[in-house]
Amino acid sequence: MTETKPSFSLKSLSGDTHTFPGDGPHLVVFVKEDCETCNTAAPVVEAFHKAYGEQLRVLMPGQSGADNATLKERHGLMFPILDDTSCKASFDWDIEIVPSVFWIDANGRVRSQFEGFVREEWERLSADLARSLDVPQAQIDWASLPAWRPGCGSRHLYPEVYDKLRASAEGSVIQARRIDIAPADDVNEFMFDQGFSDGLPLVPPTPERVLRMLEGTHRPAQDLVATVPPNMGEATVEKIAINAVMAGCKPEYMPVIIAALEAVCTDAFNIHGVTATTMGAAPVIVVNGPIRDRIGMNKGLGALGSGNRANATIGRALRLIVGNVGGGKPGGVERSTLGNPMKYTMCFAENEERSPWPPLHVERGFKKEDSVVTVFAMTGGPVHIVDQESRKPEQVAGSIGLGLEGVFLPKLRNLPIDALLVVCPEHIDTLMSEGDYTKDRLRARIQEVTRRPLSEMVADEMSGAGIPKATAEKMGGGKLKTEVPKFAGPEYIHIVVAGSDAGKFSSAFHGWATGEIGSQSVSRKIDLG
Repeated sequence: MTETKPSFSLKSLSGDTHTFPGDGPHLVVFVKEDCETCNTAAPVVEAFHKAYGEQLRVLMPGQSGADNATLKERHGLMFPILDDTSCKASFDWDIEIVPSVFWIDANGRVRSQFEGFVREEWERLSADLARSLDVPQAQIDWASLPAWRPGCGSRHLYPEVYDKLRASAEGSVIQARRIDIAPADDVNEFMFDQGFSDGLPLVPPTPERVLRMLEGTHRPAQDLVATVPPNMGEATVEKIAINAVMAGCKPEYMPVIIAALEAVCTDAFNIHGVTATTMGAAPVIVVNGPIRDRIGMNKGLGALGSGNRANATIGRALRLIVGNVGGGKPGGVERSTLGNPMKYTMCFAENEERSPWPPLHVERGFKKEDSVVTVFAMTGGPVHIVDQESRKPEQVAGSIGLGLEGVFLPKLRNLPIDALLVVCPEHIDTLMSEGDYTKDRLRARIQEVTRRPLSEMVADEMSGAGIPKATAEKMGGGKLKTEVPKFAGPEYIHIVVAGSDAGKFSSAFHGWATGEIGSQSVSRKIDLG
């Protein structure tokens, strides 16, 4: 073999520092104290030290901390046992099994390497050492030793150790600035104090957690995904992963978060305006396609509420990115008069399997087998629409329409404002009870039952909102008799299906300013690599 190994300096039990490989030939044997095979090998290594020690440096990096001394005492070892408790040397030498044996020549090249205990390999090593060093072979009763014994897994491969080593290794993909926290400091309190949080506790984004999160996407860590308003911060995949860790996400959620961020950072969605408006708008994320089940999203019972990790943390991760990368934080650019709970999180999956209609993403031009996120800027909701009595399709559709009259204010009509209607399965059953009841028919019914004369929109003593009196006077009585629906057009009514089979409660999200003056809903196909 001609391979060379990285140089390391480790302390022995006596406190001396030993650098290896160094000058002259070496025998380096990695062990841990609780490995039975390492205990089988230790006396053999001691015999090598006695026979060859004057011409061969014998070193034993031990992974067991204080228990390294136990191993030394148990076998009366006279050569140095080195402290590789951190397992950094084991990691950099890329071993998998202990004992791992390396015979290294005076030029630092690996002459022989093996692991575990195969008696023939150890015998061959003894003969090769004696021949190379021109000394008699070590006196070992080979017949008393097992012919074969498997080694044990190296401690550096334990997940909690390996991820930490991988994150700190030279050439690590993690490039973000690291913050050292004093041992006595509470990490969560520190993150609160630094303004990283949305008001709830965060998962500390340790390098090893961030590395695991990055495994959820095929995109390189330093790829720029989006420039995030209002501060135009650069959201690399790594920074997204950091915030996803803090939000409590699993790595498999990363493609959904990336797609959602790409969507909100478009000019059409206008996340700057959504963040800054005093009206309190927030992104609502709807997920469609196979990814829903792959990552365990909730589309049924309690889909708009708590209890599902994917729903809760995907929406939260997006909000944390807007705040931590984009700078959209309450009291700064975030100027919401009241705010709303959706500013923590709002993300759910459409219950496509329970819907008789094309799902949202198919309506918007994608294939059914595509996985897609759609984001809406919403100021209110979910607001329940309660109808437990209607038995006819037109009745329940009428109730849904009346339930939408509260968008902004009941007297405000002909609004160019989005509404996201979430129809529950029991209402679906009633709508379909007499045949096909399409989404377009439902939209038309909503517009029909919400038609009111313009005269009801005029400001009066009951409410100063609506058409100013002076404007109404110029319009004249005839014009004021004109009836208008709640929405400026059916295209402002977006419809999805979600929820469990029990309960006649649909729900609605109320939009913000729609169009160029505000925000337009945006869909993005999820890149699954």
